[in-house]
Amino acid sequence: MRAFIIKSLLYFFSWWPLSWNHRFGTLIGWLYWIIPNKIKHTIRQNIKHCFPQLSSEQQQRLIDQSLIEMGKNVTEMGVFWLWPTEKTLALITKISGKDILDQAIQQNKGVILAAPHFGAWELLGLYCGQHYPLTALYRPPRITALDQLIRSARQRSGAKLVPTDAQGMKQLIRDLKQNGLIGILPDQEPKKGKGIFAPFFNQPAYTMILLSKLAQKNQSPVVFALTERLPKAQGYHLHFIAADPKIYDHEMEISATALNQGVEQCVMRCPAQYQWSYKRFRHQPDPNKKIY
Repeated sequence: MRAFIIKSLLYFFSWWPLSWNHRFGTLIGWLYWIIPNKIKHTIRQNIKHCFPQLSSEQQQRLIDQSLIEMGKNVTEMGVFWLWPTEKTLALITKISGKDILDQAIQQNKGVILAAPHFGAWELLGLYCGQHYPLTALYRPPRITALDQLIRSARQRSGAKLVPTDAQGMKQLIRDLKQNGLIGILPDQEPKKGKGIFAPFFNQPAYTMILLSKLAQKNQSPVVFALTERLPKAQGYHLHFIAADPKIYDHEMEISATALNQGVEQCVMRCPAQYQWSYKRFRHQPDPNKKIY
């Protein structure tokens, strides 16, 4: 029943032009602001800890904006998953740093695309899948009836999805060696034993070491990527940004810190479009400290 409702909503949101789609998203954001919920609490705690220099009024404004952007992210799924590929990609009106990505590919060592949970990351996958040999990790949704829809949507422009298991890791390494492009979410908290604590907005965050190890194994360049949602439904702006060289350091603390600083650089382009609803600080060095 839940899958039917979600699919129905996705098809509903896909019927409308982007301007109306974003209006519905704004409405959802305001509902999240009005109705008590755990997501708003998580966003408030994240912003409180990451932007302590802001006044309470400034923090509240960022929380409000974040809820609206989150609502747009929900309604956009109908567009990104169900519109024809060419029509969807036509929403990209500007690309910055493409030369950085192309130069990285020319090194013939594969490229690691670090794409944080920012803006319209689904659109980024569609674009890269069409223009580059992209392989990305994929974790099936909890609602299994949505799995086929999501897989088809994400792979329809040419991207290849691999599972988040040992077999998937082997495939990522093979594709890097064949000068492929692999996509990783660098701000996703890893499983216990698969990461280390490193500062993220001056807060200790349990950070993956997978990306660092892959970069070091084949000397593959790392490029950060994000899709900024432009105001008034004017489309989307893709950004490709070279990683700090420290990300290749064999000291994992240095590499993980550089990784998080790269994510911060992406976030600061438009802080409201980052997915602050994610419990990035769920685990702490002090197990007695509970942020959420």
